Amino acid sequence: MNSWPSIYLPPLESNFKLPALSLFNTASSSIEALPQKDIYRMYVCGITPYDATHLGHAATYITFDLINRYLRATGAQVLFVQNITDIDDPLFERAKRDSVDWSILARSQIDLFRGDMVNLHVIPPQNYIGVVEAMPLIIDAISMIKENAPTYFVGEDLYFDVRSDTEFGKRSHLSSQEMQSIFAQRGGDPERIGKKNPLDALLWLHHREGEPHWSSPFGEGRPGWHIECTAIALHYLKADPASDYSIDIQGGGSDLIFPHHEMSASQSHAINGREFARSYVHAGMIGLDGEKMSKSKGNLLFVSKMVSDGINPMAIRLALMSQHYASDRMWEQGLLNDANSLLQSLTIALSREEVPPTKPVIDEIISALANNLDTPRALTALKQWATDANKGGYGGEAGELARAIDLLLGISI
Repeated sequence: MNSWPSIYLPPLESNFKLPALSLFNTASSSIEALPQKDIYRMYVCGITPYDATHLGHAATYITFDLINRYLRATGAQVLFVQNITDIDDPLFERAKRDSVDWSILARSQIDLFRGDMVNLHVIPPQNYIGVVEAMPLIIDAISMIKENAPTYFVGEDLYFDVRSDTEFGKRSHLSSQEMQSIFAQRGGDPERIGKKNPLDALLWLHHREGEPHWSSPFGEGRPGWHIECTAIALHYLKADPASDYSIDIQGGGSDLIFPHHEMSASQSHAINGREFARSYVHAGMIGLDGEKMSKSKGNLLFVSKMVSDGINPMAIRLALMSQHYASDRMWEQGLLNDANSLLQSLTIALSREEVPPTKPVIDEIISALANNLDTPRALTALKQWATDANKGGYGGEAGELARAIDLLLGISI
């Protein structure tokens, strides 16, 4: 699968020092500094392409773009992989509803997503992988799990015994009752008769009439959701032999903490015996005007529609960064108004021949980002600098600041 075009990252002057990046790790329930390394491995779960990119998607991918940008600014290489869940029940249901082939629907939404990521200045992954194209390696991953861990059939569907992973549940910190409830809400089948444990994960679903299917040692069918990401991440990121972890960062929205990231990690452990990720990092959910934003409610705001209506995508990006990435938060017009105001103020300030000192504000942005991506603090510093600059001042270099906010915040003025 083709990714989207690469994005130019301006250099940061050598007199700026970047401390280790600290992020909230869901598994440890604490903010932890990433070890400073030459190479980082980051996997971010992608979209199920049955609808366009909404603001919740945008907030998530901007979050991990900020991480990517910061780590690259330290001089490190970031190996970044993202999947597309282009086989899934919601995709088939939407295609049937709209009387369109599921693969055509998927391609159209993936194209929209690529355009949205370009508009939002999100760095593309080196490997952007659809489940369809990854089918051989997914089948291989399931075979490895069968060799290394307990699996069993219920009818003709193959399941993985999640309790064979002694760490199961410790990444998401949920009780068994909570896990079963969430599992049922998010595509799981805890009440299926014949399962040894209600939380056991589907590895391979036997062919169902009217759905795509592939040949495998487990029969004709298609994979379960969690093994798809496990297989793609392990194959394309190839763990450092010297590390206790397969990858450095597993990313996604907080709705993926359970079951998806918990079960993906357990399956990964069954394959290679390592903890899947050093850090499990999750972005909060976005609501609209006091309500949860969801497809079922029909209250989604789509990035492509907003941009076609004339909204500056840099304003969308700024507005989504005005609140902390990990918090569940509401979108409202005031956020966009404030973002547009800041953009206008920065544009005027950065066009001046003389500006106040720029190094202190860049240092503040770096410090804020290093502290668990504190973008509200970073934007407050920018806003204050722009206000001061538009009142006059000297001793700074506008180009230096413009390059820094482009590199670190993804905001191009």
